[in-house]
This record gives sequence, structure tokens and C-alpha cells, in this order.
Amino acid sequence: MGNKKIGGIIIVHSTFVNHTLYPAYQDVDSLDKAIFPSNISLEEAYTMQHLFTAAKEHNGEKLQGYKISMTSPETQALFDASEPLYGQLTSNRVRNTLSLSKDTAHALIELELVFLVQEELSSEDSIEDILKKTTVAPGLEVPDSRFQDWFPKMSKEQVCIDGAVGGYVCYGSSKKATYEDLDNIQGRLIHNNQIIAQDSSRTVMGHPVKAIEWLLKKLSTQGLSLQPGMFISSGTFIMPKVLAAGTYKGEFDNFGTVTLTISE
Repeated sequence: MGNKKIGGIIIVHSTFVNHTLYPAYQDVDSLDKAIFPSNISLEEAYTMQHLFTAAKEHNGEKLQGYKISMTSPETQALFDASEPLYGQLTSNRVRNTLSLSKDTAHALIELELVFLVQEELSSEDSIEDILKKTTVAPGLEVPDSRFQDWFPKMSKEQVCIDGAVGGYVCYGSSKKATYEDLDNIQGRLIHNNQIIAQDSSRTVMGHPVKAIEWLLKKLSTQGLSLQPGMFISSGTFIMPKVLAAGTYKGEFDNFGTVTLTISE
């Protein structure tokens, strides 16, 4: 009976992902939050996220990296969460130009450092190992949802299903970094030459590499690891801002600048 129930749940979740969620992703469509499956656990939500990624891969995309959401007490409080969430992103979600009308539905923008994996990473790696096996780049992340009026009005389980509201990532040139290099650096989000937000790397779980450490431990419980060539958008320095047309720059002390151009 238990196996039948589990099998039935997976079929229901797969139907929702393949016939509702993925078409909305493909068509940059907006769905009513009321159609979300109710009363699901976070474990089920991750299963559905992985089904969502599988649907993308079935249609020619490739898993390229991860984003980590809710890496500060402030953002966790918005979604009644006690730990971060991760989302899977495919290769075609790495972009330095976007169209508001064609590429996004309900997008925000965040200021993040992006870690690029040079050697396989697992939960057994220490913080020192993580830094030896990665390089770090200035980054901007564009969270976006398939659901209307989502921020901050969805449950953490709903956010998780939607790839942790996976939108797009943009990053610049990377370099090796030590723990001290990444500690308490200042980042600035600039829109059309005006600073619109700024804060410290300590906003991200006290230190961005701790977010990568969290991700590795979380992935290990699901039999996953990080492979060479993957990226991790490690968590926002700032509260998300609504995405608008124009030119965005992310500036990070000692880590350079990345530029994202948004057309109408």
C-alpha cells in the first residue's frame, strides 16, 4: 500500500510538472498560485524540482549549475524557512542580455558571488577544499517565477518546486580566492549608473563559502554532488529589487564588475 501511495504521488507530481509547470516555463507564461499542489513536504518539493529539471533536459537543455536562495535570516523569515533552498539551473539560463517582455515574467534582480567548480565537490570537502576546487566571479542573479504575485507570497515548498524561482544568472571573470578574500567584502548593485543597493558578503550565511558548504551537505542527502564546469550562485548580498529595463552592474571589492543589459 505504501509503495502504491508513493507511486501515485509521483505520477500526480509528474503530471503537474510536465503538463502545467514546464509549459509555463517554456512559454514564459504566468500561472495562478492557486493551482499549486497543496500540503506537500519540502522533500516532495525537491522531487518535483528534479522532475522539472528532467523535463528541461528532455527538451535539450543541460543542468549547468545551482542557485542558493534564502541565505539570510531576513529572506528566510519572508518564507517561514529555517534553512536555505537550492534551485537547479540549465545552461541556457546563463545570459548577459535579457528582454523583459520575452524572457521574464515576474523577475527580480540580486547581487551575488558565483563559484565555478574546477574539480568535483562533495559533502566530505572542507571549506578549504571548496576554495581550492573553485574560482569566484562577480555575479548578478535574476530570480523569476512561473507564478503571478509570488514575492514574497508563496510557501517555501512552492518556491522550491519552481527551481527556487530559477530565472537567470550572469557572471564575469573568475579568480582563485581565500577565505579572507571573501570575508566582509562590499558589493554594489548599480542601475543606469546609480547605486540602488549595497551590502557585505557576510549577509550570505556569514560568509559565502558557507552557503556552498550547506549546498554540498544538502545535495549529499539526495545522492548528488557538484561536477566540474558547474556554477553556484551563492546567495544575495541584498534584498531583491524589481527588474527594470536598462543596464545593471554588480561591483564587488577586489572581484571586479559584471554587466547585465535589460531591454523592454
